[in-house]
Amino acid sequence: MSDHEHASSTLERTRAVRLGVASVAVLVAITAYGIWTADLWKVAGIGWVAFAAMMGFGILGIRTMSHHPRGLVWGYGLASGAMITSSAVFLVPTAISHDPTLGGFGLAAGVIAGFAGHTIGHRLTHRELPLDRTTAQLAAHALSAGLIIGVVYAAMPELGPLLGLSIVSHKGPAGYAAARRLARTDRPLSMLLLPAAGVGITALAVGVVGFDVSPAVRGVVFGFASGVFLHLALDFLPSCETGSEVHEVAQLSGHDHHVLDELRSQAVVSVVAGALAVFVAWWVL
Repeated sequence: MSDHEHASSTLERTRAVRLGVASVAVLVAITAYGIWTADLWKVAGIGWVAFAAMMGFGILGIRTMSHHPRGLVWGYGLASGAMITSSAVFLVPTAISHDPTLGGFGLAAGVIAGFAGHTIGHRLTHRELPLDRTTAQLAAHALSAGLIIGVVYAAMPELGPLLGLSIVSHKGPAGYAAARRLARTDRPLSMLLLPAAGVGITALAVGVVGFDVSPAVRGVVFGFASGVFLHLALDFLPSCETGSEVHEVAQLSGHDHHVLDELRSQAVVSVVAGALAVFVAWWVL
């Protein structure tokens, strides 16, 4: 690594740490203020469960980091399967329930926005920003989802097992998969602090202000958040094609088709296993 690359990496890490610490500080401050002035215990609980789920699984993703292709396939497969199922079961129906048509438009806009960010996101790699493409998408999802949670918090159930599952089942896998990607690109885990804190920050801010919006606006906002997250879940699906991230980790030659075929089979099994895990947890609760 050249001196310039080392300096850029150090600056990126410093900015990521500062942004992460600032995000947690804001979450702590607005939690205290929201509970003290508006008795927002329910919203605070949701925000902190989301934070703990994403960061807890993120730490797990870093600690279980493996450069073996099977580990990468199973890590991404389990996470993406759980994320896709969680978004289909817990996020999309909520968006549609507010307004079926505009919620659908919001969902489509979120998927398209995720695609746009994915496609042109490589331009951001040339700039010294405190977030990479993946964590920026997670932050967009968290902040927009927090808006709608803050608006409808009075109608939400208490923080019970099923609500906890709906949070953990998509925040946890997202944190796990994002942490593995951050580690592979030599980026710090502190980049996840803003996405982890985002739900609580915006939900509590809206709860403190106390304004209400129409169901149509709720549908668009939550649909957009769901669409961004759904695109991200699809982005984590393990690709075992030539030139993919898995192919790069495996360091395979062009003649190792049988190895890729085996990994493709494991990719399918891992995604199905992640989806089934969410289903079993939902059925038990």
